[in-house]
Amino acid sequence: MSHPDPTTHSTTHSTTDPMNDRTTDPVTVREAYLATWNAADPAERRARLAEGWHPEATYTDPMAEVRGHDAIDGLVGAVRDQFPGFVFTPVGEPDGHHGRVRFQWGLGPAGADPVVIGSDVVVLDAQGRVADVHGFLDQVPVGLA
Repeated sequence: MSHPDPTTHSTTHSTTDPMNDRTTDPVTVREAYLATWNAADPAERRARLAEGWHPEATYTDPMAEVRGHDAIDGLVGAVRDQFPGFVFTPVGEPDGHHGRVRFQWGLGPAGADPVVIGSDVVVLDAQGRVADVHGFLDQVPVGLA
């Protein structure tokens, strides 16, 4: 069996689901995901959840474990309340395969270096919506969490 040349193989795969034309391009998934976390307006955030997240999506990180749009909306709102004026920004390049996208993000004041850095693995459903998020905190200042 022949293996592809590793110098030409990319770990970033993009596919489009022909049923709904949703892309699973890692950059697009990451940007839509971070836009949900950056949505200050609750109505915008709920619209983003309704459009891009499965109704029973789960989110799990070291400090939270929630399921469904209402619980995820509440969690995002609580984080935004805890860190007013902070924004989520991409850190590095995302990669993905088989309906999974992995990326790092930063959280900090707009235009400044992030105070918190984390990594998320997003699992997409058959329609390209966020179904599960597995979050990790890579850098958190003492006393902030």
